[in-house]
Amino acid sequence: MNFFRSVIKTMKETRWPTRKETASDTTTVISTAVLFAVFFAIVDFAVQQLLGLLA
Repeated sequence: MNFFRSVIKTMKETRWPTRKETASDTTTVISTAVLFAVFFAIVDFAVQQLLGLLA
């Protein structure tokens, strides 16, 4: 029972992000993921072209 009291106490002390903070964080995560995807697509294309020249 002590565990559950501790969990409830911790949950009450937790500061949840606002809608604006959540939207901002989500935008940052999606933007970063898209940038990495584009970067790795370009690198993959370049490596494929380079290997095509060597073959």
